Amino acid sequence: MEPVIRLSSVAVKYRNNSRGFLTAIADVNLSVMPKEFVGVVGKSGCGKTTLLKVIAGLIKPDEGEVLLNGCAFNGYRKRIGVMFQSPLLLPWRTVLKNILLPIEILGENPEDYVERALMLIQRTGLKGFENSYPWELSGGMQQRVALCRALIHKPLLLLLDEPFSSLDAITREDMWILLESVFLYEKYTTVLVTHDIREAVLLSDRVIVMTGKPGKIRAEVKIPFSRPRSLDLQYTKEFNEYVAKIKSMLGE
Repeated sequence: MEPVIRLSSVAVKYRNNSRGFLTAIADVNLSVMPKEFVGVVGKSGCGKTTLLKVIAGLIKPDEGEVLLNGCAFNGYRKRIGVMFQSPLLLPWRTVLKNILLPIEILGENPEDYVERALMLIQRTGLKGFENSYPWELSGGMQQRVALCRALIHKPLLLLLDEPFSSLDAITREDMWILLESVFLYEKYTTVLVTHDIREAVLLSDRVIVMTGKPGKIRAEVKIPFSRPRSLDLQYTKEFNEYVAKIKSMLGE
């Protein structure tokens, strides 16, 4: 089976005025299989977001190769959905129109996607807020809108860049369960970048541990828990053993 995304010996360098170039990530080799949920964890500054931007096609690597479905990938494709730490909603557009924005950008007819948008709105607990504006929503609700927007065009690959880090603990856990539910229903190939080890273990089939600097993949940890997963999993001995194992890798 062909990976959805494959990175081979990828390196990214940024210009640093005082020291020439700074290598953000180096010698990164990573494959993500269809319908797999992969978490990427690492300390701040280890290159997690740079890695995600390479996968999204937003940054072209200075070294190495990126393949999407076995073909060379050098730029953003319409079948990639991205969700960021900030929801980045347009304040003058309603919930429904924010969700349909990618369709307009892709030059397609938004009317053809209204039914899907309403289905996503219902599945994410936003029913009744279709015509509300972002400033009328809580932070968690805004992130639900952002998730719907990332999924509206049925992406081949869903990329999540620390999407829940700005939320309070209770709302964050609600979003974990929502994301688990959406993943089980639509089975998107997903890559989640996070600094929260518990989040990664709860949601992922496999956790990639990065160290820096420059950012490199130190280890891959398979997470064996069956789905669906609940918040109660966090309180089991087995779950906490995986959290401790990954945490120790980050500390070494």
